[in-house]
Amino acid sequence: MKNRRDFLKASAAVAAGAGLITTGCAQPAPQPEVKPLKPTNRIGVSTYSFWQFNGPKENTPIEYCIDKAAEMGFDGVELLLVQMASEENSYLQSLKRRAFHAGLDLMGFSTHQGYVFADKAMRDSEIAKTISQIELAYQLGIPTMRLNTGRWRTIESFDEFMANKGIEPTPEGHTDDEAFAWVIDAIQQCLPVAEKCGVVLGLENHWGLGRTAEGVLRIVNEVNSPWLQITSDTGNFLERQYEQLEMMAPQTFLVQAKTYFGGGKWYTLDIDYKKVAEIFQKAGYKGYVSIEFEGNEDPLVAVPKSLEMIREAFSA
Repeated sequence: MKNRRDFLKASAAVAAGAGLITTGCAQPAPQPEVKPLKPTNRIGVSTYSFWQFNGPKENTPIEYCIDKAAEMGFDGVELLLVQMASEENSYLQSLKRRAFHAGLDLMGFSTHQGYVFADKAMRDSEIAKTISQIELAYQLGIPTMRLNTGRWRTIESFDEFMANKGIEPTPEGHTDDEAFAWVIDAIQQCLPVAEKCGVVLGLENHWGLGRTAEGVLRIVNEVNSPWLQITSDTGNFLERQYEQLEMMAPQTFLVQAKTYFGGGKWYTLDIDYKKVAEIFQKAGYKGYVSIEFEGNEDPLVAVPKSLEMIREAFSA
């Protein structure tokens, strides 16, 4: 026992001495200063960017868009509903699986609807359509869906409508106040399903009653629900663009960034994306920026250029 105790004491002394030697002689290496990385917004792309309604949608399938988005280095993809081949669950789940395997989020769902109809039956039909679209987003696992107000359609041709900067006359016998009430009522009827499905509706500044930030905010503030926010499109303000984007920034749930390489289809805007990034980041926006390429250049050339430009602006 004595020998064992002596051995343990000796071992402890050696260890202590070694510790003193180490402490006294070997100084820790200086550590480099670690600066926290500035968080950047993730960048997605709309499947619209690859199609733009040019030719049959079958020529630019969603699967192709997902694969190209992954190859180009995007973080996510926004699906355009009218571009999809089907609304069958098996097709939806195949898209979800493909995106996940490609390393992409399905981060946005761009849909079409409108509530500016004097005929209540027409509004009810659009409400039912919107509810169905919310349920599709839920099946796809997409957290936010673009919503439109709709417009009077007193100018039938969209090309003519664009030539008139998105301004159209209110039909005789009706008022814009009346139309705002229809839109607000319609959206309120969709909200219980949006909440149940966990899909935030993003009202876009997309012509009609949503042509201005004032119009979008009038609806969003009146509805006053966390399940109705804003999809801010940088290319749909033809005047006061930065001022209006700044107005909407605090309630924005998704940013859509238009680019126009090769010249725009209807018009070309000179957008300072560093300024746009400052507006949204100052408002605390940390969500996705979804590129919508709407130019005449080949998308396989223009979309990667768009990604480089937008990523640089939002990480500056």
